[in-house]
Amino acid sequence: MPLYTKLHGTDPKKGGRGAPNGSDNIGGFPVSQAPAGPLGFLRKENIVAPDGYNRWRVPPASIAIHLCIGSVYAWSVFNPALTRELGVVAPSASDWSLSSVVWIFSVAIVTLGLSAAFGGKWLEKVGPRYVGAVAACLWGGGFVIGSFGISMHQLWLVYLGYGMLGGIGLGLGYVSPVSTLIRWFPDRRGMATGMAIMGFGGGAMIGAPLIQWLLDLYSTAPDYLGAEGAVSLVTENGRRFVETAGGMVEVVVASAAQAADFGGEAGVYAVGTGSTGAASTFLTLGIGYFIVMMTAAFQYRVPRSGWKPAGWEPKPAAGGMVTRDHVHIDQAHKTPQFWLLWIVLCFNVTAGIGVIGVAKTMINEIFGDLAIVTASFAGTYVLMISVFNMVGRFFWASTSDFIGRKNTYHCFFVIGTVLYCTVPFFAASGGVPALIGFYVATMIIFTMYGGGFATIPAYLADIFGTLHVGGIHGRLLTAWSTAGVLGPFAITFLRERSKDSAIADLASVVDPATFTEKFGAPVSQLNELVAANTVTIARLMEIAPGGTVDPTSTLYNTTMFGMAGLLVIAFFANLMVRPVKEKHHVTKTHPDAVPAE
Repeated sequence: MPLYTKLHGTDPKKGGRGAPNGSDNIGGFPVSQAPAGPLGFLRKENIVAPDGYNRWRVPPASIAIHLCIGSVYAWSVFNPALTRELGVVAPSASDWSLSSVVWIFSVAIVTLGLSAAFGGKWLEKVGPRYVGAVAACLWGGGFVIGSFGISMHQLWLVYLGYGMLGGIGLGLGYVSPVSTLIRWFPDRRGMATGMAIMGFGGGAMIGAPLIQWLLDLYSTAPDYLGAEGAVSLVTENGRRFVETAGGMVEVVVASAAQAADFGGEAGVYAVGTGSTGAASTFLTLGIGYFIVMMTAAFQYRVPRSGWKPAGWEPKPAAGGMVTRDHVHIDQAHKTPQFWLLWIVLCFNVTAGIGVIGVAKTMINEIFGDLAIVTASFAGTYVLMISVFNMVGRFFWASTSDFIGRKNTYHCFFVIGTVLYCTVPFFAASGGVPALIGFYVATMIIFTMYGGGFATIPAYLADIFGTLHVGGIHGRLLTAWSTAGVLGPFAITFLRERSKDSAIADLASVVDPATFTEKFGAPVSQLNELVAANTVTIARLMEIAPGGTVDPTSTLYNTTMFGMAGLLVIAFFANLMVRPVKEKHHVTKTHPDAVPAE
């Protein structure tokens, strides 16, 4: 007897309740015959759980996969290493800039959303185990390719591996459990999606310290050539060189703080003679993530058609926005509700994702003059972002089961607007109290950032029904792709403009002779010196006149106010969300796809 007939008591070839015309289905899509081929065992027709199956066995697999792909939120830990891959202790002229490295994170997020949009419908067809296995191959393989890119100093390979292929793995891994858990937990949709996506927010909680530990393990210090005053430095086209017995050697001049991370001392170091450990870290992570994700994917099971928890009957949830009807995946984007929720998700994510991408850099730049803000402190800050991101996903998604999804998003936008506006105030105030205020404000912001991701699948199920919620959710994640561009662009573009303006202002008040002595070139070559990372705000402050105010803490002010403005727009978009009109229901648009009750 075919497997399908064993599970459903009918032969799909003979019609009736088991016919593949939409009258019986798994997860809303008609069930076809169990496919042949070497990968057929991965498809959802072959992973239907038997009666009595414990639904609580599914969430751990979801969390495991999301913990692996959620390490994308720890990307900022890679930033310092990748921006000094050749100089190691300090950026060299040929090293990648922060803005070029940050965009790798953006490409990964953009690809995540696009792959989720296309993969969501495929997920409904083949099931979560198949999609999870493919995600494991792509996410792990993307790290391996990125490792080769770093070792050969070919940035395009890092973009291809981590950004493109890894991004596809992110998208597929992200959507793989969502619709499945919503169907396993129809009685607690918010809690279910909170569990499904909680691991993604917590990925950096494990990933950040793991990445930092691996970087430290694999890193080696470059060759030390002596103190800055003990060697003869030559400046050509903004680059610094030292003449040795073997010829001219390009060098970087490291401060005591920069050299301390590698157990060295302030002075001159030869470019290209050490290692940040980034390439080996990428390779190790790629292999590890593949093993964990593949193991977890094989734990996925789907409920049989018509399954529901014992003793549970559907009833309207809080907020008056829950439908018992369904909207087809190809009809959803024709409704205003889809695009209003698209704006809601996009602007909520934009406001948080840019900050996450440069979190470690930002806290160093704003509060780096405080003794408490060490490399370890900044690393812990990234870790806590992950903790609050993860906790917020479960807390806010579960809360939405009681106050409604719409009211939950209202909380995000009202509270978030106020908090973003306080960040410039704390940055300008300085001192430990301001650091505490900044820390608390950003952590609350990140709970709502994560909560927005965890609550949106349940919001979609409330508005569009559960028939194609996985596919609709995947398509809505194009909002995440857009935010993956807007957020980092706003942060980096506005920061670079503020930085260039600040450097120009500082250079104008520095004594020209002192400038030439410090950097080996006149002020007229400022642009070349800045492009080569020879001149920075910190180094200019070393020779600035007494009483000159360090402008570093103001670099992000404009961005924070802009993010607050986006949340105001999102608030009104959420306010306009109403139940879907009957003309969009699947009974009107795609009657053949109506699920069996």
